[in-house]
Amino acid sequence: MKLLGLSGSLRAGSFNTMALRVLQKLTSEGAALSLYDGIGALPHFNPDVEMSALPDVVADFRRQVAEAAALVIACPEYAHGIPGTFKNALDWLVGMPDFPGKPVMLINTAPRASHAQAALREVLATMSARLVPEACVTVDLREPDSHARLQAGLHAFIQVCGDGA
Repeated sequence: MKLLGLSGSLRAGSFNTMALRVLQKLTSEGAALSLYDGIGALPHFNPDVEMSALPDVVADFRRQVAEAAALVIACPEYAHGIPGTFKNALDWLVGMPDFPGKPVMLINTAPRASHAQAALREVLATMSARLVPEACVTVDLREPDSHARLQAGLHAFIQVCGDGA
């Protein structure tokens, strides 16, 4: 099963990207997780552009999302919301005909932050993504059980996605 990881952070030392990298190492059960690293290179969303020839970077992003069986999203919270660059990336996916029903696992690496996660759930629900609640995890990567909790969430995600449920 091909999984695509999307980090909502552009920071080099991002806990969100770090969590996705930890999951890459923990992935098994016939699944592989690759990370998309071009979020910051996507142009500002423009419906006029979407209706014409897509920029190569957007077409590649959409292709990777379409080819993935499921998405794993780790997104930080900035000013009680989704970072603008990540919301922009999601906007480029809204018009994809093969996005509705795409399974999504959410990772929150800031246990005290909940506003962005709620907003992210709302946006993804509006986009008709299939959130997998039993796979969504909140972890503090500095805690000793964080890797085990990530692995448990991933295991639940793979089980649900593999069952097609």
